Amino acid sequence: MSEDTGALAEREYMEYDVVIVGGGPAGLSAAIRLRQLAAEEDFDLSVCVIEKGSEIGAHILSGAVIDPIALNELLPDWKDRDAPLKTEVEKDHFLFLGPSGGIRLPNFIMPPLMSNHGNYIGSLGNMCRWLAGIAEEMGVEIYPGFAGAEVLYNEDGSVRGVATGDMGVGKEGDQKDTYMRGMELRGKYTLFGEGVRGSLSKELIRKFNLDEGREPQKFGIGIKELWEVDPKKHKKGLIQHSFGWPLKANTGGGSFLYHFDDNLVSVGFVVHLNYKNPHLSPFEEFQRFKTHPSIRETFEGGKRISYGARAITEGGFQSVPKLTFPGGALIGCSAGFVNVPRIKGSHNAMATGMMAANAAFEAVKDGRQSDVLSAYDDAYVGSHVEKDLKRVRNVKPLWSKLGTIFGVGLGGIDMWMNQLGIGLPFTLKHGKPDHAATEPADQHKPIDYPKPDGKISFDRLSSVFLSATNHEEDQPVHLRLTDDTVPIAHNLPMYDEPAQRYCPAGVYEVMREDDGSDPRFVINAQNCVHCKTCDIKDPTQNINWTVPEGGGGPNYPNM
Repeated sequence: MSEDTGALAEREYMEYDVVIVGGGPAGLSAAIRLRQLAAEEDFDLSVCVIEKGSEIGAHILSGAVIDPIALNELLPDWKDRDAPLKTEVEKDHFLFLGPSGGIRLPNFIMPPLMSNHGNYIGSLGNMCRWLAGIAEEMGVEIYPGFAGAEVLYNEDGSVRGVATGDMGVGKEGDQKDTYMRGMELRGKYTLFGEGVRGSLSKELIRKFNLDEGREPQKFGIGIKELWEVDPKKHKKGLIQHSFGWPLKANTGGGSFLYHFDDNLVSVGFVVHLNYKNPHLSPFEEFQRFKTHPSIRETFEGGKRISYGARAITEGGFQSVPKLTFPGGALIGCSAGFVNVPRIKGSHNAMATGMMAANAAFEAVKDGRQSDVLSAYDDAYVGSHVEKDLKRVRNVKPLWSKLGTIFGVGLGGIDMWMNQLGIGLPFTLKHGKPDHAATEPADQHKPIDYPKPDGKISFDRLSSVFLSATNHEEDQPVHLRLTDDTVPIAHNLPMYDEPAQRYCPAGVYEVMREDDGSDPRFVINAQNCVHCKTCDIKDPTQNINWTVPEGGGGPNYPNM
């Protein structure tokens, strides 16, 4: 089976009933649900999952405190199947941090929605590896190391499937000895579960105007480390959330510490990407956060095991796009189902994967293909996912408009009102997209970040090393500039080129001669941890994140 592509080598193709792009919680839940339905009705249904990471879970990054509501529905016997969720939440702590101290907020003032009792602390990456094993046992074909590089369309404009990227292409676009043409994966329906700011999902949203009538999607960057701490300092089952220092009141964000398994602590820091000051570095803010007296003691005498970073969707209810288009659908974080105040999205990702699977199965069973899975859109309306997002819909806009103190306070009151069934009768708007929030550098003071001590705080390069990030160096740069002149000619004088600071992996640098002359914009693409922040935050939207060769990128253990 092949198709002539002209000057390029022939591209092989495989046909399936349903093709799923992305081996995360949404994609794997969809795959499992499809095979469950097929088994229940003794219907022959073929399902394929492709994953750009070198293995399932390689690119998965999450807190992760997991609400099992969707897992209970998908696999009610998950505990008996030895799922890698062993630590149930025992204690919730909420802190407001100042420069030298902190205040623990009493639990009784927190809205019930913020309680994590009944949830589990673990590794979402390991969870995905476990789900993939179950999916394969059920007959799902899973191909890690294959990146979805191109959406395929039928003559009528409906989605036909995807093509994986070519392998063995050199930096200048030449075909090396290892060259291998990508594969076409054709499906009656294609589900896109690429995660936040997926390159194909971005194209589909634009092509089919899926965001028409919606508020702009909002984002944060989440930076995380995994530590093995002194056993005396480990408090299994404790989760701790904080906000305040080191971020100023007009910059949204917060942090978490999750104690789980054997002396492991996940520590993470989230910065909302609508920050104004182009001098701000989310990575450096995170390193500074760990030095706070209330935080530092947990890590003294411990060992940092891993590091990673990932963008997070924060738009919530008012930013969810239309979910379907002819021939496919968006599932999970490709559409943005994260509950921001809870810092949770995997439960909604799994649930939407199952909703889309239900719709796709019924369509295939009825002999349909390439049309709109309207049953998925209908299922979302009134679902527990929509209700989950609707209850907190005003928290993010209030935080953005009024700052941390007043915004979080009023957001908490609104959540309490929703709990009592008397929430605000309107939905606040987000306003402009995150990249447009960046203000000129001369309107803000540069930030003098302390040098890392190598014990609690670290630099970016040593951090990227712990992410086990690897790319074949001789390949086209996957971070593409629309206009090569913009970084130096515009972004540097206007914003002091913020890519130098918002990237948590040191991908972007401005290099100069010894006398400071001749500034040059350098892209160290081999460092990229696929967080997508550049694609989101570049003030001129001049950077387009695309997939590298399949298998490239981070390889997160236990993250």
